[in-house]
Amino acid sequence: MNKFNLTGKVALITGAAGLLGVEHAEALLESGATVVLTDVDEDRLTQISNSLLDHHKKNKFLYKVMDVTNQTNIKEVSSDLESRGLSVDILLNNAAIDPKVHKESLIETSRLESFSLDDWDYQLKVGLTGAMLCSQVFGTNMAEKGGGVILNIASDLSIIAPNQKLYQKDGLLAHQQPVKPVTYSVIKHGLIGLTKYLATYWPNQGVRCNALSPGGVLNGQSDDFVQKITALIPLERMAEKDEYRSAIQFLCSDASAYMNGQNIVMDGGRSIL
Repeated sequence: MNKFNLTGKVALITGAAGLLGVEHAEALLESGATVVLTDVDEDRLTQISNSLLDHHKKNKFLYKVMDVTNQTNIKEVSSDLESRGLSVDILLNNAAIDPKVHKESLIETSRLESFSLDDWDYQLKVGLTGAMLCSQVFGTNMAEKGGGVILNIASDLSIIAPNQKLYQKDGLLAHQQPVKPVTYSVIKHGLIGLTKYLATYWPNQGVRCNALSPGGVLNGQSDDFVQKITALIPLERMAEKDEYRSAIQFLCSDASAYMNGQNIVMDGGRSIL
């Protein structure tokens, strides 16, 4: 079990203000790491930091407002951390835009026929380009100092296509039906490509890279949606938000020291059908 111990390690999480970002932080703190939470949402970061104080010491984590699409901003955060004596050993590329297609406002704009180029550019910039930029900055530092871990948070939609029937609503014509936007799968598939690239880029410098692909997480979705997606999952349920913590601990620690370039899919079995 000592191989799971991350005491003395510094882990940086992008998109830490999101649902799973908080869980990733809890997982790494439980393993002894010092955690840097980053996001563009400062208010939410403040709330999360206050909640973490209930179970963790104040000196074990901090937050930084960081825009993953801004290379200069990423470098500024890296320099600021270094000035505090914090050199990032673990990078979790978690930032993403995940449009919730069950919301009525996305019925028209989610469809490929009317999907805007601005949305395409912005969502790819956050979810894929952002992961590359953070890997470029923090991964380079890891390589220079002799090692580290990059973990890309993908999705079961990194290996399967969306089942658009999950999002269909009664009473709407075919061209009005909401869908999972094209960007989400493209980004998550792209993250797997980035994972493989990074896994072979700095291995001689001790930097390894893997991906974790979660399945759907139960988070207030409509009963109709939950019923539909549950029917596609052999375990017959969606994931609880804390069920990925142990996988994070494994993939970010020496417990997975010989794992490199892999995509670990945890989706209750949905993708095997």
